[in-house]
Amino acid sequence: MAVPARKTSKTKKRMRRGNIKLQVPNLSACPNCGELRQSHVVCPNCGFYDGRQVVKTNN
Repeated sequence: MAVPARKTSKTKKRMRRGNIKLQVPNLSACPNCGELRQSHVVCPNCGFYDGRQVVKTNN
């Protein structure tokens, strides 16, 4: 059974865990209305996706 020869230092452990974080979603402008939205997702403001209206909205 493999056992580490030495204890992992706090620095090494924290360097490894430095990449575990919350990520902000990438936002892009909707080509139809200009509102910021997530890529590859229907625009919540106008309901358009890929140049077509997919969802009816009140706007």
